[in-house]
Amino acid sequence: MTSALLRSTPWDKRALGIDTYELLEYSEEALAKSFEKQGHFTIKVDPLVSKELLHQYGFYYTDTLLTPVLKREQFVSFDDDKITITRDVAREEVIAISEGIYEHGRFHRDFQLDRCLADQRYDNWLGQLYDVGTVWGLLYEGELAGFFAYSGNQVLLQAFKKEYQGRGLAKYFWTRAVRTLFDEGAEEVATSISAANLAMMNLVASLGFKFTKAVDIYHKINR
Repeated sequence: MTSALLRSTPWDKRALGIDTYELLEYSEEALAKSFEKQGHFTIKVDPLVSKELLHQYGFYYTDTLLTPVLKREQFVSFDDDKITITRDVAREEVIAISEGIYEHGRFHRDFQLDRCLADQRYDNWLGQLYDVGTVWGLLYEGELAGFFAYSGNQVLLQAFKKEYQGRGLAKYFWTRAVRTLFDEGAEEVATSISAANLAMMNLVASLGFKFTKAVDIYHKINR
């Protein structure tokens, strides 16, 4: 169901097990739609606008999402010959790396949702990207260390096995993956990062990404 004010989000419904919707504008008319149905509602708003109406209609803050963008000429690379990329990686191996690794996302920070449901949403999303062929395995000395999932020029998901975390390798993995996107024709590469994820913000800044916009995300559940 989609209207000018509200759309259903079946990809979220599959993970959360309830009807899910996104409000498409910040107005009292749109907010009133959230009283007409049961389910989970999301709205994204400018951080500088008044949140008074959101609180009146029962919405609560979950995250601020930043959009870093990297232009080809701004790319700062960190190279390591031990790192390679492969498209030949098993689906179950990629999903295993993803399981339980996310904590900064808005669904994980939504106090009304079970964490396992938020984990399932990310696993479902990763599986969909794998099925359309936009997930790369990241190899370190020939061994699978992580994955990099994208759509077009948008980096959507990435993660590393625990034994490769905390070793300063992320900027090298990202360099190899971002360079591949540029080599395949992208003029710029973009991603989305929670403002709470300081490590990721520092990482992309070191590669030359510039932060272009931000949105506050609010949720509501009618049971």
